Amino acid sequence: MGVLKIIIEKSSDHFSAYAENCHGVYGAGNTAELAKNNILEAIEMLKITDNCPTLLKSPAQILFQYDTESFLKYYSKVFSMPALEKLTGINQKQLHHYSSGSKKPREAQRKKIESAMHQLGKELLALKF
Repeated sequence: MGVLKIIIEKSSDHFSAYAENCHGVYGAGNTAELAKNNILEAIEMLKITDNCPTLLKSPAQILFQYDTESFLKYYSKVFSMPALEKLTGINQKQLHHYSSGSKKPREAQRKKIESAMHQLGKELLALKF
């Protein structure tokens, strides 16, 4: 099973999504969520055509990679800035700058956010009810 790597990025007027390792797979939308949904629809449409890329013919794991701004905007409905501050150790004002696109995080800050989300994911996967 292959891995289809989808990049979601904010541009000046919309969000774009494209497959980094599969030519011809693109999507876009006014929000990161719409871009994600658009590219998933494009993948399904490509699967039923004769021009389907080989990677899409067999079941592939889809890996989404967001830029920091897109991630923060996409998940702002799930995580409040106080919650993100608590998880990442980055103050809310700085996180707001990242989510608005007025500032770009340094690599160390980006890694802090990513590590915090991965740690939260591990904790959630370990839950039993």
